Amino acid sequence: MYDWANSAFAPIIIAGFFPVFFKQYWNAGVPVTESTFRLGLVNSLASLALMLMAPLLGAIADHLGRRKGMLVLFASLGMYLTGSLYLVGAGNWVLAACFYAVALLGFSGSNIFYDSLLPSVSSPEDVDRTSALGFSLGYLGGGILLGICVLLTRNPHWLGLDSVEDVIRLSFILVAVWWLVFSLPLILFVREPGGQNRHVSMGLLLAGFRRIGKTFHEVRQLRNVWLFLLSYWLYIDGVDTIVRMAVDYGLSLGFDQKNLLLALLITQFTGFPAALAFGHLGDRYGTKTGIFVALGIYIIVTVRGALMDEVWEFYFLAFGIGLAQGGIQALSRSMYARMIPPDRTAEFFGFYNMMGKFAAILGPLLMGWMAAITGNPRAGILSLLVLFVSGAIGLCFVKSPSSHTH
Repeated sequence: MYDWANSAFAPIIIAGFFPVFFKQYWNAGVPVTESTFRLGLVNSLASLALMLMAPLLGAIADHLGRRKGMLVLFASLGMYLTGSLYLVGAGNWVLAACFYAVALLGFSGSNIFYDSLLPSVSSPEDVDRTSALGFSLGYLGGGILLGICVLLTRNPHWLGLDSVEDVIRLSFILVAVWWLVFSLPLILFVREPGGQNRHVSMGLLLAGFRRIGKTFHEVRQLRNVWLFLLSYWLYIDGVDTIVRMAVDYGLSLGFDQKNLLLALLITQFTGFPAALAFGHLGDRYGTKTGIFVALGIYIIVTVRGALMDEVWEFYFLAFGIGLAQGGIQALSRSMYARMIPPDRTAEFFGFYNMMGKFAAILGPLLMGWMAAITGNPRAGILSLLVLFVSGAIGLCFVKSPSSHTH
């Protein structure tokens, strides 16, 4: 249920309403290029902070045996700051940026500990299906709330509101409440195996750093894990960049905001059955094969996206992204879960998330740099082919882990 709970944050806050509101409300009167730079800077700094913190947080959580407690802490931070965006007044972009950055840190940080719980709530044979089910529920839950919010923007009078701006501000509270309510089953009913030490000690921070060093050394020794992380870093770079830049790219081509929000809905509801389908695909033909299929879809979508001129083509792009995004995330997570030591999952997933968040820093920069030097945003989206193709080549050298590893 936690996939259902926190999934509304990605389409509504990261990909949809916040970027649009950041430009039009908190940066009203500011040149578009400047507001875009501000938003990109906030995303990069938040991602950089998480990248540096992720392995340490994972090491500490494994040391204490309190992964769920750390999840609740970061999720609560994300919920509180997401809801607090409602209070930020027009033109106050600095406060909005700070609230968003901390909320993003809470969202991403909680995912580290949620991912690390996966091996303890599923058997090795079912890890693909469990991971895929979580992502598919996430797409469905996020899509439902996104659909409600989009519908309300078209009919603000249903709630007695005066404008679309009032609905968007209300959506920040709705995301926070949705996140909280559907997190309760995990908080109340999911148990985790204990760690080595359940007592907080004065040397906990030093213990965390020591475990980071040990984990890094072990990752270097585990050639298959290292190769997978490198490949994952490359292709998830492309995936994350498309998530964060699709709306801006559509606006740069002159598409209407309403069409872009509809495209987000298409992605969400396509992702629900697609993630389930990829889970079955991984079971039948192998996890790595499923990832290759998803990468092939991304390559097709990237090329088609660089050539599109009409709105219906953007809808096609949204459908393709929804088809592959949930599958590649779920199968990557389950494949990695089979490779790592079962008693140090939070720590190793800290490195896994670190690779993804570092990609979120570099991907948008690559796309923006290519668009700037060529003067054409289409060249920027096309540059992502380098990431998908390189990731696929690296994955060819990764040995598929046995489903009975743990």
